[in-house]
Amino acid sequence: MKKIAVIGSNMVDLVTYIDRMPAQGETLEAPRFAMGCGGKGANQAAASALLGGNVLMVTKVGDDAFADNTLANFQRLGIDTRFVERVPGVSSGVAPIFVQDNAHNSILIVKGANAHLSPADIDRAEPALRECALMVLQLEIELASVYHAIDVGHRLGIPVLLNPAPAVAGLSPEHLAKLDFLVPNESELALLSGQTVDSPEAASRAARTLMANGVRHVIVTLGEHGALYVGEEGEWRVQGHCVEARDTSGAGDAFIGCFAHHWSRDGDIRKAMTQAVAYSACSVTGLGTQSSYPDAEGFARFAAAHGA
Repeated sequence: MKKIAVIGSNMVDLVTYIDRMPAQGETLEAPRFAMGCGGKGANQAAASALLGGNVLMVTKVGDDAFADNTLANFQRLGIDTRFVERVPGVSSGVAPIFVQDNAHNSILIVKGANAHLSPADIDRAEPALRECALMVLQLEIELASVYHAIDVGHRLGIPVLLNPAPAVAGLSPEHLAKLDFLVPNESELALLSGQTVDSPEAASRAARTLMANGVRHVIVTLGEHGALYVGEEGEWRVQGHCVEARDTSGAGDAFIGCFAHHWSRDGDIRKAMTQAVAYSACSVTGLGTQSSYPDAEGFARFAAAHGA
């Protein structure tokens, strides 16, 4: 089985469960706290690996105890860590997350060592990247490194998937045109397209503008409403699943990790999206990010129960 290369971030999630966000100057007691492994890149790698994918991770960790925990987690999941490197004297990335009773979340990101992942690091990984079926990128590392990875993938003929999160305005049209897959959520799509995205129909219009700029396949994640495809194979929507959400943290990453795993096996976009919508729905029924992701056996039980 060919590898999936995930080039991007890792974070330590510091999750506080709250009844509501405090007002400025207000102190509230929170009922629960949890710490876990996260970061968009690491989450996507973990989802793929849990489903049985062969995953290569290219990232940077800090010079602290958080790094030991992150490395141990990658190794537990069977992720190839040859290109996970420590940065002396720098903290690991952290993500304080606040989860409200309605399962909605607010997240802060401190890049830490992630900001040190450079184009030179990607070049060192190139011999291993050549053997990969797909490169998966996000925007929690420096933009210059993201662009360099896109250029490397394009030059080597390796399909590249970009999850443009956290959202950044004014991404290079030249690099967007080199992507095989662009996978934004609704707010990210609105920023990229410059259009209001307040319905699936509006998402379709906005996605078509990105396709007109050269992206082959645009997949818009719509939360509980599923996902929308606009691209060379036409246009369709995969419906979401009705579940009782407990925590939506990391649901988009669950979608991408699952999609990457299934698409890299047989190239069937619709089937991979169908699986990814179900996997994302399953993830929101648990707490945390990676801690809410099921393995292949657990996901099979969820899929059977929900007709996925």
